[in-house]
Amino acid sequence: MSSDRVLVYSSEDGMVNKSSQPSSKNKRRNKSKPTASPIKNPNKQGVRIQRESKGRGGKSVSVITGLNLKADELKKLGKTLKAQLGTGGAIKNGNIEIQGDHREKLLELLAKQGIQAKVAGG
Repeated sequence: MSSDRVLVYSSEDGMVNKSSQPSSKNKRRNKSKPTASPIKNPNKQGVRIQRESKGRGGKSVSVITGLNLKADELKKLGKTLKAQLGTGGAIKNGNIEIQGDHREKLLELLAKQGIQAKVAGG
């Protein structure tokens, strides 16, 4: 085997560990810098209300992100918001999804609940 090729799989041994074979080309690639998070302080990001329509057949959904609440509190808040707006919705991945474009109304309702939010997106 030539020096510029690296053995990855062998029918006798199975997967071969790349680090066990010295390679002059891979020395730079192995030294990776730790990547910093794009969010500098996630605690100060706040609550965002945005509208999404991708993957929903053209229907728009208002999504509330950034709520640092427990699962039961999140479910209770989602239920009250849906009842006050008279629409359906769901709680997925720690976000509240409300059917329809209700960003401004949600901003007012969250302010009454004591949650400071911002409308995100256009």
